[in-house]
Amino acid sequence: MAAPAEAAQLDPTSLYASAIADAQIYNAGDTAVVALERDSDYSVYVTPSPTPTPPPVSTTKTTGSASTWAPPFVTPDPGTAQGIAYDMVTARGWGDDEFACLVALWKKESGWRVNAYNASSGAYGIPQSMPGNKMASVGADWETNPATQITWGLGYISGRYGTPCGAWSKSQRSGWY
Repeated sequence: MAAPAEAAQLDPTSLYASAIADAQIYNAGDTAVVALERDSDYSVYVTPSPTPTPPPVSTTKTTGSASTWAPPFVTPDPGTAQGIAYDMVTARGWGDDEFACLVALWKKESGWRVNAYNASSGAYGIPQSMPGNKMASVGADWETNPATQITWGLGYISGRYGTPCGAWSKSQRSGWY
């Protein structure tokens, strides 16, 4: 290694020029060409093109010219609010498709929480009754009993929309039911 005094005497331009000269020698072919060979273990892996995803199967119901999404049916756990609702829905003669609409509707409205409260509207409970004390017409325990709230909610839906899918359709169009 050069001493600091010697390093100071080196001209950076001459170092650059000598590097360029070396590169030109290699490019000009003045040196021997070294042949490169592949090992026999060398292989190339080409990632295959992914199989296209098939388009989703439509679960829409068409009524006239309007088309709306229909929620899928899922069997509820017995003893849960949805289990109670399923028994009440089938007792009214409504099928699994109506129950699926009810599940989607009340999931959107309250998350199926018995104590769900909307401070801006005053809506309360699983069916989001406005005001919540309307549900007292079905039972005094309307604030805490899912069966009381569901009974009231199904009566409201039946009287106003005919079926849970009718209420779901209204909710999809306007954001509320």
